[in-house]
Amino acid sequence: MVPFLLLVTALVAQQCVEAVESGQTCDVPPSMWCSSPAVAKACQVDESCERYLRKIGDAPAPPVSLTLYYESLCGGCQKFINEQLWPTWNKLSPIMNLTLVPYGNAAEKKRFDKWVYECQHGKQECVGNLIETCTLHMLKNISAAFPFIHCIESRVEYSDNPKKAAEKCASKMQVDFSAIEKCADGSQGNALEHEMALKTGSLNPPHTYVPWVTLNGVHTEKIQNAAMDDLLKLICDTYQGPKPDACTPSTATVCTRD
Repeated sequence: MVPFLLLVTALVAQQCVEAVESGQTCDVPPSMWCSSPAVAKACQVDESCERYLRKIGDAPAPPVSLTLYYESLCGGCQKFINEQLWPTWNKLSPIMNLTLVPYGNAAEKKRFDKWVYECQHGKQECVGNLIETCTLHMLKNISAAFPFIHCIESRVEYSDNPKKAAEKCASKMQVDFSAIEKCADGSQGNALEHEMALKTGSLNPPHTYVPWVTLNGVHTEKIQNAAMDDLLKLICDTYQGPKPDACTPSTATVCTRD
């Protein structure tokens, strides 16, 4: 019954539009006033419709939302961050909405008034997850946080001592690590990491490995494979606005013989 009523409503609306366009008075619902120049003029909203349609046409395309679910000592995660995500973000950050969720395959349980975490690659991975979670919180925006996290993930020392790697990156990049460390060692970081656990646990479909990527909130094996193979191309292909220069393959020049 509902589809039939919708069909009838659409037919009635179309008849009203045709009547207005043939010279009759405005007798269409407001939602149809901008459906054609003739209707807009008959309903005396032609100038308003022109401004509205121009505004809609000039509206920028929304950025591509990419979320990475990962864990700090996962070799595959580090490879993806360093070889795909970092170079792509450097070229396409204006058209990307990047979210990082450092938790991965960890598990949590409540003990008294705090959460206790067990991480796939041991206690040091939990330390790394907490440092990166607190980095995201303390540095406020991804433009400040991601370069620092990338630095940590690219340090050789990180597999042995993530705190040492973070301290070296903080010194190099002039980041206040004391605030991040205080967060990671205290109740604030404990609660923030629980939020990462909830985000990871709410994935649909549930994640079965990391790195795990969602594109505009969606995960499929096709999206995952495309992200792993050529993330820049995936972002460029997904973005609906004018393509940045980085999306245009460069043409190699050749030197010909005289």
